[in-house]
Amino acid sequence: MIYGPAVSETECRRMRDEPAGLAEAELMVALTEGWGIEPHSVEYLPVGAGSYHWSVVDQRETAWFVKVDDLGVEDAGRDDAFDRLGRSFGAALTLRRDAGLDFVLAPIPTTTDAAIWRLTSRYALSVFPMVAGAAGHFGAHRPEDRAEVIDLLAELHEATPIVVDTASRADLVLPARDRLEEALQDLDREWTGGPYAEPARKLLSLHAGHVQRLLTDFDRRVDQVRNTAAVWVVTHGEPHPGNIMRTPAGLRLVDWGTVQIAPPERDLWMLTPALARMLGKNPLDDDDVLVRYTRATGRTVSPAGLALYPLWWRLADIAIFVDELRRPHGTGEDIAASLTYLTGYLESGRD
Repeated sequence: MIYGPAVSETECRRMRDEPAGLAEAELMVALTEGWGIEPHSVEYLPVGAGSYHWSVVDQRETAWFVKVDDLGVEDAGRDDAFDRLGRSFGAALTLRRDAGLDFVLAPIPTTTDAAIWRLTSRYALSVFPMVAGAAGHFGAHRPEDRAEVIDLLAELHEATPIVVDTASRADLVLPARDRLEEALQDLDREWTGGPYAEPARKLLSLHAGHVQRLLTDFDRRVDQVRNTAAVWVVTHGEPHPGNIMRTPAGLRLVDWGTVQIAPPERDLWMLTPALARMLGKNPLDDDDVLVRYTRATGRTVSPAGLALYPLWWRLADIAIFVDELRRPHGTGEDIAASLTYLTGYLESGRD
């Protein structure tokens, strides 16, 4: 989830730079040890956001989509990140195998039936089938697609009992908030982490008051949503068009690394005008899909939940970008993009 207002509906932030400190040979060895895949050819794919991807063809000419997730720059917290990712992908496997949800594009389990593999201290590896089809682009769903997507989400949410003991539960804590607040207290001296650090400091200085108000608003909305925990459901977390593939066999929902038991609005807000507004687009007012969801599930959609999650998304991205730009960095395309997206978020929300 690292897209900002500067990203158009036909463009997303690509992971152009390959993961630091990871040799391709390590990847190939892990595929053989973990899945029995003997790679014949390996091609890095500068696609997606937040993870690294390869196309791997094995000795039998079977193609695989291989994904590497970064567990964190610092050692502390990596084990917890690996556990959360494993629970998310494990829930996806359960949803496909036990709940019979064919639209869940779950990972291929290892030879020991694990959803992910600890590739190195910093990186986790997962393997997916190479599926024929086309995904959309990050942005608002097309009006003609919304009913189909809302039906898919309703079916997902109804499967909650299958994974209620598998998926992690949302704590409503903003990721990297501590580092964002630390950065807000560190605006009076030069940032020296790299070429984009000082521009980021100056940018955040201009909008510090606005960010503080967003954090206050976030806390207020969390208090409103927390008391709905008894009716939380299994959520995908990022069901935007970029994570929905149209295949000959029907829709497939991809990228299950953010699965949580959470308010249903964590998914549903992406079917509302809020996403278009966040991207600086003209929204189409359409409550029909939410009515359709209520008819399918019997759940009333909460305005408080719908208001929380666009704010969560915006603040989480701001926090992640600020943290990246304060840390030591070079001149790669990804870090330059972080400054571009941070600028988009802050300038689009200026007072």
